[in-house]
Amino acid sequence: MKRIAVIFHSAHGHTAHIAQHIALGSSREPDIEVELLTSEDVAQNPNATLDFNGLILGSPTYLGGVSAPFKAFMDATGGIWRKQQLKGKLAAGFTVSSLPAGDKQSTLISLFTFCMQHGMLWAGNPILPEQHTGVPYDEAANRLGSWTGLMAQAGHGSAADAFLPGDIRTAQLFGQLFAQSLQRLAPNPSTQ
Repeated sequence: MKRIAVIFHSAHGHTAHIAQHIALGSSREPDIEVELLTSEDVAQNPNATLDFNGLILGSPTYLGGVSAPFKAFMDATGGIWRKQQLKGKLAAGFTVSSLPAGDKQSTLISLFTFCMQHGMLWAGNPILPEQHTGVPYDEAANRLGSWTGLMAQAGHGSAADAFLPGDIRTAQLFGQLFAQSLQRLAPNPSTQ
């Protein structure tokens, strides 16, 4: 059994909604266990990350970067970094903003850099944008064309109604593809 933690911060529920769909996609793969964790909780106990084979990290994009609560989680991992205890684990990232671009790439690069400093292996977003194959834009997977990680655009209002179908589908596919990669790469935590 491989274990995935989806660690996220969500102030208004939008990033949490995408995190849930990523977890759903990951859980579709056999022998995968997925746990949703808030960055605030993990900041209190960063060693909890050591119990997982893979980490999918998510933050809303605030002013071109991760949110303050998510950054607090990142900073809390200093002791783990000094010992390189996350080295070799699979990682990926996702972000949500209300604009199509919204400088989400900056947030993904911040997540990528964090994972590289920990010696983790980064899994990007291998989903081809489907609108180029004739799928309507609103329904197309990876409609925003992000390769570094998953990007989603949230409208205003409740999280359940804030996303286009393509972004929900992308989140589920992203989670499933991450789980498939993890099955090929990661040893069990007890053997590390």
